[in-house]
Amino acid sequence: MKKFLTVGIPMALLIGLTLGSAGESEAATKIVTFKNCTELNKVYKGGVARAATVKNKGGKTYYKPFVSKALYDANKKSDRDKDYIACER
Repeated sequence: MKKFLTVGIPMALLIGLTLGSAGESEAATKIVTFKNCTELNKVYKGGVARAATVKNKGGKTYYKPFVSKALYDANKKSDRDKDYIACER
């Protein structure tokens, strides 16, 4: 009985956490293609960067860009200066 409590309860918690977080990651992976930068900046004020390590070529910005490779790839057409940050402000 003691073995069951030390092994069974942590396993049940782990399974519960895994099943509970499946819906959250599914909602977070929905990728939207915006028609222009005005629409994108309503949701992401600083624009969308492809990676956290990219640097802005266009000068000083007011907001930090949101980092998402998939979201950047969906809105790549909005990156006019080709610095891997779409619609930076």
